Amino acid sequence: MRMDADEVRWPMVSRIDNVTLPLRPELVGLNPYGAPQLDVPVLLNTNENPYPPSAAVVDDIAEAVRTTAQGLNRYPDRDFLALRTELADYLATESGVRVDPGGIWVANASNEVMLHVLQAFGGPGRTVLSFAPTYSMYPEYARDTFTTWVAGRRTEDFTLDPDHATALVDQVRPSVVLLASPNNPTGTALPVATARAVLDAAAGVPGGCVVVVDEAYGEFRRPGTPSATELLAEHRHLAVVRTMSKAFGLAGARVGYLAAATELVDALRVVRLPYHLSAVTQAVARAALRHAPELMAQVGELRAQRDRWVEDLRARGLTACDSDANFVLFGVFDDAHALWQGLLDRGVLVREVGPAGWLRVSIGTPDEMAVFGTALDEVVDQ
Repeated sequence: MRMDADEVRWPMVSRIDNVTLPLRPELVGLNPYGAPQLDVPVLLNTNENPYPPSAAVVDDIAEAVRTTAQGLNRYPDRDFLALRTELADYLATESGVRVDPGGIWVANASNEVMLHVLQAFGGPGRTVLSFAPTYSMYPEYARDTFTTWVAGRRTEDFTLDPDHATALVDQVRPSVVLLASPNNPTGTALPVATARAVLDAAAGVPGGCVVVVDEAYGEFRRPGTPSATELLAEHRHLAVVRTMSKAFGLAGARVGYLAAATELVDALRVVRLPYHLSAVTQAVARAALRHAPELMAQVGELRAQRDRWVEDLRARGLTACDSDANFVLFGVFDDAHALWQGLLDRGVLVREVGPAGWLRVSIGTPDEMAVFGTALDEVVDQ
């Protein structure tokens, strides 16, 4: 099976049956975002939680959806305050930071949360700043909101140099700064001192600047690695994004959220679509939150297995980055695509991502990782 490692390719056309479509010029020839979805035995390419919900979680979700379905003739709770309150309670337990429920915002995965941020604070004549390599959707959020995209660089070990970051904030004067912690695809966490330096620089941007710390993989951070939620009280222009797709194993439910000052959240309410969060989505999220302790136990197991695999890859003579996420970036290969294809030929799908020469493997079950290790040895030894 031979596939493009980067993304699934669909044709983009501007004419159908001799009728011209007024596609925006900057979209001509582009392909939609999407990692390969292939029917292979071991899927380790999209950083999913490999463990399905337990029977107890499934039963609770099913009952919540059944109850909710009785009122689906009515629009959902537009402000979903019950869910926001329960997410605030969860964050207080997980990170030790109490956020006002009015400072919680929820949408269809963190992707929509980030889009709301760019819709509210980006736009024509404005700039969003980030630091590559980082999540490949960030420039697409900028493109879709007509916001100028500027990317600084990370250091050779993929950390963020605070002097470089603050200098670029002063130079570019962005309206939004996007910082992933842990960073995707490198797994690199953002030190609090670096986040604080960027926040201080952003506070001096004329017209204001929102700093977003994207903690989609935040629950997987190693002990002692703080969350940026600790900075919320002192920085009203900070937003911390989380998701239930990873740690909670709810990738199929599409639930993401943000913690920030209530004034920042109020701005997001202006740009959201009417009733954007369905009643079913709210019910599923609330049911999952009732089982947070059980689900976080799986997170601990995945953390331990990730750390073992960092050492295992290094023992094989490869370079593996320290990770605070549920994946590991490893390399460096003269032909990473050939190795990616060799793994795929053996039924193991990982992700070929930038920077050149590196591959990213999501942490799966012990059995899946054993298959990955065997396949990796066979391909590397060829």
